Amino acid sequence: MVNRLRHTRTIPGTGIKTVELMPGDVALGQTGDMLKTLLGSCVSVILTDPRRTVGAMCHIVHVGHPTVANARNTAYGQPAMSHMFSRLLSVGVNPALCDAYVFGGGNMFPNLFNTRHVGNANVDWVLDFLDASGVAVVDHCLGGKGYRKVAWTVGHNAPMVENVITQNVITQ
Repeated sequence: MVNRLRHTRTIPGTGIKTVELMPGDVALGQTGDMLKTLLGSCVSVILTDPRRTVGAMCHIVHVGHPTVANARNTAYGQPAMSHMFSRLLSVGVNPALCDAYVFGGGNMFPNLFNTRHVGNANVDWVLDFLDASGVAVVDHCLGGKGYRKVAWTVGHNAPMVENVITQNVITQ
């Protein structure tokens, strides 16, 4: 399983941590913890209990099921969501009762792909998975051109999302 979380810092004396998720990471946070990531065509899912005391975030790179050799690689949608569900269950939170926030799926190369692109496939897979799992999506920011910076402090405020439009010019 890929779940490095190399970019975790704890504020001394508080126990509050900041986790910067890299592609394929899954993190669990408690009230006050900050979870953040940077997304292009990838998709991030945040699941939180209705009281907003626990939150989990993943950074999905590839949709669906991986090959047998990568069966536990959380860069893929199925293992990432399964691992996130397990982490929530381990602290007594039923994922089906969580609220979901979904971000990402941008078109990083709009000059090359002006219709269907990998970001679309990522978004479709995640939304279908959450729907099939009975998880309500309460907010989302999906598609478009460019990338997103996502940050959420576990608690009652909504995640903050900054859309950054890229000007990808490819010359041949």
